[in-house]
This record gives sequence, C-alpha cells and structure tokens, in this order.
Amino acid sequence: MKKLLIVDDEIDIARSIQYVLQQEGFSTLLAHDGNEAINLYENNKPDLVILDVMMPGLDGYEVCRKIRLQDAKIPILMLTARSSEIDTVVGLELGANDYMAKPVRLRELVARVKKQLRDLKGEAKSNPKINVGDLFIDLETRIVAVNNVEKELTFKEFELLATLAKNPNRVFTRDELFASVWGSDFLGESRTVDVHIRYLREKLEENPSQPKHIQTVRGVGYRLNWS
Repeated sequence: MKKLLIVDDEIDIARSIQYVLQQEGFSTLLAHDGNEAINLYENNKPDLVILDVMMPGLDGYEVCRKIRLQDAKIPILMLTARSSEIDTVVGLELGANDYMAKPVRLRELVARVKKQLRDLKGEAKSNPKINVGDLFIDLETRIVAVNNVEKELTFKEFELLATLAKNPNRVFTRDELFASVWGSDFLGESRTVDVHIRYLREKLEENPSQPKHIQTVRGVGYRLNWS
C-alpha cells in the first residue's frame, strides 16, 4: 500500500483530501505546518507528498526544497491558491513534479497522484545511467558529469538534459520538451525551454555562445549531439 503525506494548514481541506485518497486504497499521513511535514517525512518516508504552498512559518517552497535535498525522486504535488505563473515556476524549479490550483478538484487530484506513482514505477524499470560521449547522467542520484567533472543543475535543468540525452540526435520541438519537462497542464509557454537551454549551455558547453553539443535546429527545436 502506497503511503502519501498530505500537508495543508487548512484542516478541512486536508481531511477531505485524506478521505478521498483513503477510499482509493492509499495510506495517508497528515501535517498542518511545514515543520510537522518535515518530521513526518523523515520518520515515515512516504511514497508521494501533496504539499500546500501557503502555510505559516515554514512554507511549501521551503518544505519542497528540504525534501528534495534528501530525496531526488519522491513525487511532490503542490497545491496553490496563488494564480501568478511565477509562483508556480518557483515551485517547479525547487523540484515539484506537478501542481494544482485551489480549490482542489478531488477526482482530478486522485488521477494526478496515480499518474505520478505510475511514472515513478516506470522510471525505476529503466536504465538509471546514461553515457553519451564524455557526458554522464545518473537518473537515480541526479549526478551529471562532463569529462568526470560534476556539474550542478537545477531540478528542471536536469529534467531537460535527461530528456535530450535519452534520445541523442533526436530533434525535439520546443512544445515536446515543454510538455515532457513542465507538463502539458503547466500554464506557461514553450519559450521557457529556450531559457533553460541557455542555462544548460552555460554550465556544460566549453563555449556557450557557439554550442557544440546542445544544438539548435533552426525552425524546429533542439537536439543533443554529444560525441
């Protein structure tokens, strides 16, 4: 039985989420503030976290960051009452896998939880290491190295690089990369991909202004050619 940690300072909302997930056969833990969430996470090691952004004291962003420092893989689904796109971007960059706006549609929440757990199971069956030329990526530890020198990437930079590296020389459109890394439900735009490609080049290319490996295919998108 999968164990889910639900974190929300609004007790009625947390209990409603707990009820519907228990009806689906999940085991649940409840936390109503950030410190309690961290304690429950560390002592129980849940399979997925549902995390409200706006909480007094330790907010959802900080809880997300702390959990990611301990576990790069656990799915984190953030709940937000904020409508600003930048707030969602912050959560995703800190390592959230998905987000939902409040008020939460409970059946949709259940579907998203199940999808995240399916995705995690499928990823675990795949080869956790990628070697392309002198580029090394470990999908489990999220270590990236070029010529044996480790590179520090943000959560989304890593996801973008891994998507390209799993299919070297394949040309991806911006929309394909955006949907793969940010999700088709994310209310952003595919130009976000361009910004993160630039960040990757700055960290991985010898000459970012004349990239050899993360190549632009004019009028289409990007490909990884690391030989």
